[in-house]
Amino acid sequence: MHGNGPAVEGETAEGFEEVREAFAANLASGEEIGAAVGVYLHGRKVVDLWGGIADPETGRPWERDTLQVVYSTTKAVTAACALLLAQRGELDLDAPVARYWPEFAAGGKERIPVRWLLTHQAGLPALDDPITPADAVAGEPVVRALEAQRPFWEPGTEHGYHALTYGWLVGEVVRRVCGRSIGTFLAEEIAAPLGLDLWIGLPEREHHRVSRIVADQATFDASALDAVPEPMRDVLAAYTDPASLTMRAMTLVKPPLDHNDPVEQSAEMPATNGICTARSLAAFYAALIGHRILTPAALAAATAEQVSGIDRILRVPVRIGTGFGLPTPEAFWYSPTAFGFGGFGGSIGFADPDSGLAFGYVMNRLREGVPDLRAARLYDAVVRAMKARA
Repeated sequence: MHGNGPAVEGETAEGFEEVREAFAANLASGEEIGAAVGVYLHGRKVVDLWGGIADPETGRPWERDTLQVVYSTTKAVTAACALLLAQRGELDLDAPVARYWPEFAAGGKERIPVRWLLTHQAGLPALDDPITPADAVAGEPVVRALEAQRPFWEPGTEHGYHALTYGWLVGEVVRRVCGRSIGTFLAEEIAAPLGLDLWIGLPEREHHRVSRIVADQATFDASALDAVPEPMRDVLAAYTDPASLTMRAMTLVKPPLDHNDPVEQSAEMPATNGICTARSLAAFYAALIGHRILTPAALAAATAEQVSGIDRILRVPVRIGTGFGLPTPEAFWYSPTAFGFGGFGGSIGFADPDSGLAFGYVMNRLREGVPDLRAARLYDAVVRAMKARA
């Protein structure tokens, strides 16, 4: 479809043409720079679209194999690695983390079970002292700091989004159990067998395929807090106070990470720097609900709600499975059986075992502070197509 807007490349199965129209409209509106969407239904690919510009600085177009950093969308992939080890009997989710990682017991953490790392209940969303990007790239300095860190609340009594620490915590457990980094485990045990373009720690040979991230700058005047409706006041207060635990968790690395940096793309930051195509993100979820990664029993256990309610860090209601996010009823992708994870700026991957749907959306324009309906419009078009086929 060339029309008046940017070209949309790829294919849709019969009946899913409206998804192409929605994707083209997103591009034509200027809300997208470059993006891709992949959808599987009962293990069959029904949508595989891409378009726009991968690198605005050079004009490089988004191509079939363009890769995208997906921020926290990575967390579900990290969880799948730990869950696969648990399924194999190599990792007991209810055993203390210290069984596998003895140094973790310091600071009163000796009784924290592995499960609480996956459910954001460990009380370790931040560190007493910020870390540098060089420390984050190296990884080991962060692991050492987490070993020494005392929890910010009594573990197990609350849940709070471990925005960055989640990856190093779960990743170190995986490394201690199997002797391989989580990026290596992902590559060898999940991505290669399933033929996925999905990485935590991108090989240098693949760097030329990565799109350039363009971040919208969200601004908020703290003096306007009184004009904010009461339900949102606590949320915005937490995000405008540099000393709040929310901001300490979100700004753990100072100066901030720059995921356009090839050095960061090659590092393993398993909470935030997964890199993939939309097609492979959707295929990952299709493989999960197709029981090609986890057994039906293991997947059902992992996607059962563990905790819910107001998140100590995000300050909004959340539902959490064992490593997977569960949508609240307000989420555009809500279904009682859906699970997945979204990322900073807009990317998202999820699946619904009941409908057989697996969805992956990636883009290089990060949107903050505004209603972001790009993925929702695509999903709505998918749902209409599914209903028409029923």
